[in-house]
Amino acid sequence: MAEVKLVDVTKIYEGKNKAVDKISLEVKDKEFVVLVGPSGCGKSTTLRMIAGLEEISEGELFIDGKRMNDTPPAQRDIAMVFQNYALYPHMTVFENMAFGLKLRKFSKSEIKERVKHAADILGIENLLDRKPKQLSGGQRQRVALGRAIVRKPKVFLFDEPLSNLDAKLRVQMRTEISKLHHQLGATMVYVTHDQTEAMTMGDRIVVMKDGYVQQIDTPMNLYNNPSNKFVAGFIGSPSMNFIEGNIIDNDGKEFRSMKGGLKIKLNGDWGTKLKTYSVDRLYVGIRPENFSLAELENSQRLTVIAELVEPMGSDANIYFNVDGISFVCKTNVTGLPKTGEIINIYLRPDLLHFFDKEKENAL
Repeated sequence: MAEVKLVDVTKIYEGKNKAVDKISLEVKDKEFVVLVGPSGCGKSTTLRMIAGLEEISEGELFIDGKRMNDTPPAQRDIAMVFQNYALYPHMTVFENMAFGLKLRKFSKSEIKERVKHAADILGIENLLDRKPKQLSGGQRQRVALGRAIVRKPKVFLFDEPLSNLDAKLRVQMRTEISKLHHQLGATMVYVTHDQTEAMTMGDRIVVMKDGYVQQIDTPMNLYNNPSNKFVAGFIGSPSMNFIEGNIIDNDGKEFRSMKGGLKIKLNGDWGTKLKTYSVDRLYVGIRPENFSLAELENSQRLTVIAELVEPMGSDANIYFNVDGISFVCKTNVTGLPKTGEIINIYLRPDLLHFFDKEKENAL
């Protein structure tokens, strides 16, 4: 397998519209890296530049140490799996998987061996004689994966391959792709807009917005130490709660919201670190799971009305309002209140996140 290295790679379309702006990234050999972000953030464009399907406007791309800017896609030794499977409808599964090998003049015995090996890995040995129209969405995606596997490429590229599948099948297929990564020991770059896919599949995650990289990190570091407000809000479900306000009183030991006057007492050394933020230029972030229905040590009680309770099976979301500010709490279903009930919700100040209001960077 191989490393993939992007150095200040930029994509500029006509009209000087920058779809990707100076992305630098090193994907290590055998690493699984996920590009994630909202629609239009530049993640698919970045993947297509690696594949050679989009021309690089500025910067350099290296695969296995070789500069690839001007190398045709067919000579980059990559395999790409698309969202729409891109199977030939008139060919059988075997023929679809073997097509690329035939073009490269592999022997019949080698083609048969590679196709059989890939089919065994993916559990589609009994489908080799079928046409794509006879397959389910999940089976078609396995065939598309098999077509990539038989190539034995240096790098696998995935462009939102699970978007067309139903929720249950997406969970199953993301598990299979993760297993495939470990089985093949392959270098993989995967694009998705789904942060759950990113968090469960990636060794590292590249969070993008408006053509820029916001943060590159491991899933848990992204969750625990987001570099800015956008990453904090994008990673996690439900999204992080945000409050705008400033630090007041007692040598900076208390946060007060700009709306409604909600006060949160700070513990540890947060007050000392943040006491300079005495004007309205601060955001506090609270993850929904950092609220609790049970009183915890050093927690702060909020007496609220449960405006909406959403049971989700093993856990539930409780929506509530404090001084005109809307919040969501994620909790287990034990002792779940009813919608409209007055309840106590407890906040742990030691788990707060703080962001500068102007630049929105983490503090």
